[in-house]
Order: sequence, then structure tokens, then C-alpha cells
Amino acid sequence: MIPLNQNLSSLRRSAIRVYTNLANTTPGCVKLTLGEPDMQTPANIRAAAASALEAGQTHYAPNQGTPELRRAIAEYETARGNTVTEDQVLVTIGATQALYTALTGILNPGEEVIIPTPGFVLYESIVLAAGGRPVFLDVSKTDFQITEEALAAVLTPKTKAIVLNSPNNPTGVVLEESSMAAVKRAVLGKPIFVICDNVYNLLCEETPPDLSLDPECADQVLVCQSFSKPWAMTGWRVGYLTAPGYVMERLLLLSAATIASVPTFVQAAAVEALKTDPGPLAEIFRRRREYVTRRLKSMGLTFPEPRGAFYVFPDIRRFGLSSDEFCTRMIREAGVAAVPGSCFGLEGYVRLSCCCGDNDLREGLDRMERFLATFPH
Repeated sequence: MIPLNQNLSSLRRSAIRVYTNLANTTPGCVKLTLGEPDMQTPANIRAAAASALEAGQTHYAPNQGTPELRRAIAEYETARGNTVTEDQVLVTIGATQALYTALTGILNPGEEVIIPTPGFVLYESIVLAAGGRPVFLDVSKTDFQITEEALAAVLTPKTKAIVLNSPNNPTGVVLEESSMAAVKRAVLGKPIFVICDNVYNLLCEETPPDLSLDPECADQVLVCQSFSKPWAMTGWRVGYLTAPGYVMERLLLLSAATIASVPTFVQAAAVEALKTDPGPLAEIFRRRREYVTRRLKSMGLTFPEPRGAFYVFPDIRRFGLSSDEFCTRMIREAGVAAVPGSCFGLEGYVRLSCCCGDNDLREGLDRMERFLATFPH
């Protein structure tokens, strides 16, 4: 057997997919697992792609992205306060490739990336694949916020980056100004990047605090964004990365060697998306979050208060099961699927997604309530 890249030996399959697949093999199971909007991409966005195809936009796009889309992204980001030029924009295959390009592009072997947990499992996988070292900052002990003291305890001379995801997957928690201030004080003027994973910031009750909007941090912040969540475009696989000019010069070369470019007609659809108000979709998920949190409270469950995204992260420690055992039993005994908190680096919790339709959401929570009633009080 020929040896492979040893960095890949530590990678593991996402439990989100594992438990979704288990649910798929369970007849009638209600899936509260995937973070994928259940609605169709808006008609005008689909029409833009169709028009681009009819116009013959089926050839290679520029490696960095079409001028039209990069210009639209630069204008959008600048309007919200992240002042960038189109030369600082890279169009990517979703936020996944944006994160991969950002982290792989900045890391040298052995350098460390601080990952607040609970957090999305992809961060750890990319850091490991890049030869870096993930360092986990448990924010569950500080009300799911980042404190200066906790951050100081994990910072080392090898720290190269901190990943911020707000609103957070899996909790829906929004990092407060105090958290952002703690990160800023820790990194400003030091050789440390901040990776802002902003994929949920348009699905939020208010504009969340964001270090990419702070001009003092402009030379240290990279922003990863996706069209998947706010415009229900998961299958289109399009997103973008913004970075300081000196960083983008190198990251562009990495991206070109990885994917060449994003399909041209998909980029035409993304231009149209940026003209489309994501507010109606955000309102649907706000209403669903409120419904789920109300139901969970009636079941006696506690959770960090979600103020964005489309997840709720209830505490299930009182039932005496690991999160994996809890989710496996809930699928098999109740026909409803959730994702174990262990997938996100925090045992004793499970993630519920509010992405299915209202009827399925109601049925899933009814089943969960009956399942919880089987445990001793």
C-alpha cells in the first residue's frame, strides 16, 4: 500500500451527513439535520442563469470571477462597511472553497488556528489537511461569547488565525461587541489573521457585530461568504472570499490551481441574487426559530438563545445519554433526526435545523416531545 498525505489521516466524515443518511434509511423519519433552505431559489435568479445559458455563457470564466460579479460583490461589501475593490474579491465554489483557500493559503505546517467551539466541523478538517493545528476555544463556559481571558489562554506564538462564525453554526448565537473587541485587542498589529465566516449574517434579527467592518483590522481580515443560505442557492455552489490585496495575490493562484473558475452562467445568477432582497427568507427562518424555541422551552429544554441562522442547540445532558446515543435513539424510536453536539466539539447538546417546512417541523417536534416523555423525570 502506497502512503498518502499523512495530514488526511486525522480527517473524519461529517456527522451531519452520517445522521442524515441514517434518517434517509429510516422510513418516514423527519430530518432536522441539514442546514439547507427548503424553498426554491427565487425565480428571477433562476431566470438570470437561464438567460446566461441562452446567451452562450458556457465558456471558462476568469480565474478570479467575472468582472460583473466581482464588481457587484465589491459594491455590496463596501456598502455594508467592508471597503474592498473588485481586485480583492475571489469568486469561489461556495463558502467551503473560500474557507479552504483562505486557511490553506495562510497556514504553514504546525501553525495554529483558534476555533471557538461549538463550531462547524469543516474548520478543523481544513486546518488539519493544510498541516496546521486546530486549537479549540470552548465558549460554552462563557455564555457562548469570547472573553479576553479565555482567548489569552489559547493564544501562542504559533497562532496564525482565529475563525469567527456569527451567527454561529450550530447555536445561532450572535457574537456581541464585547467578543469582537476581545478578538481585536488580541490580534491587532500582530501576525494573526481573522477569518470571518459570514454565511449566516443575512439571516439575522439585526446587523451583527463584524470585525470586517472595522477599518483598523482591514489588513488582517478575510471574509468568506456564500449565496447558499440567504438566497436558497445551496446547489448552485457559489460564494466568495475577500482579502487584503497582498493576500489575494497569492490566494488567487491557489484557487486557480484548485478549481480554475466557477461556471460562468452561475456567476450571472449570483449577480442577480445581489439585487434580490433576502429579507423575506430571513423572516421565514426568524418565525421558525421562534416556534422551535417556544416548543423546546415547553419541553423543559434549555439552549443558547439563537438570534440568527436557522439552528437551535438544546442541552440534553439531563437525559444521561451521549449526544450520539441520543440522536441514534431518537431516529430509531421516534422517527426524528438531529445532529449530535459532538460533531461540533461540544458533548451534551444536539443541533436542530429549522430548514424543513412548517408541517414537518411541527411533526418532528411533536415526535421529539413524545420521545423525551419516555425518560424518567
